[in-house]
Amino acid sequence: MFDPNLPQAGAELDAVLMRNQLNGLKELLDAIPTITNATVDSTNTLSPGEQATANVSMAGTTIGFTFGIPQGAIGVQGPAFAQAVVDSVTTVNPGDSASVGVSFDGINVHFNFSIPRGPDGQAGATFGNTVVDGVNTLNPGEAATVQTTFDGSNVRFTFGIPRGQDGPMGPPGEVSGFALSNAIAGTSANTNMIGTLDVPFANPDLELLRQKLNELILNGRR
Repeated sequence: MFDPNLPQAGAELDAVLMRNQLNGLKELLDAIPTITNATVDSTNTLSPGEQATANVSMAGTTIGFTFGIPQGAIGVQGPAFAQAVVDSVTTVNPGDSASVGVSFDGINVHFNFSIPRGPDGQAGATFGNTVVDGVNTLNPGEAATVQTTFDGSNVRFTFGIPRGQDGPMGPPGEVSGFALSNAIAGTSANTNMIGTLDVPFANPDLELLRQKLNELILNGRR
């Protein structure tokens, strides 16, 4: 076992004593646990001006830290401003760095932006025409589709378009104009040859009877 009081001052050098002391030191070093992990157990905020702290603890082979960090002092109130104003946005060359200039006139913050444009893209392939190869009718409710291919000269399209839902049955008894004309053409034409009474009567009752008779004759003609 290591004895910190040996060897005593002025004692002769003894190999056995020195060996025992060195072996004792080795035993103490071997007893120190190997640290395999480190954790931050907590971080506490201290008041401005306090001294920062760091506490260390050991749990098996894990070393733990607890920090105390003072918050910064409250800064002075900055100048108030009404709004931010973008004075300009300038396009610069591809590859240039974007930049922003900021100024303050006492009331407003002013910005001047420089933004690089993108590099020119490669020329696209030329084509002679667009060709619709087919338009297919899909069932109601299916999603419309379009397939596109390029044969080296032409862009070719094939469309799939869903048909509409079947409409509700119309109310019964509707007659088309064509059917009505055909029906009228088959009715009697007997009144066509009957002339109207064109001479008025002095007697009011006979005159009213004449007018109604003429209405009946005219309504029966076709």
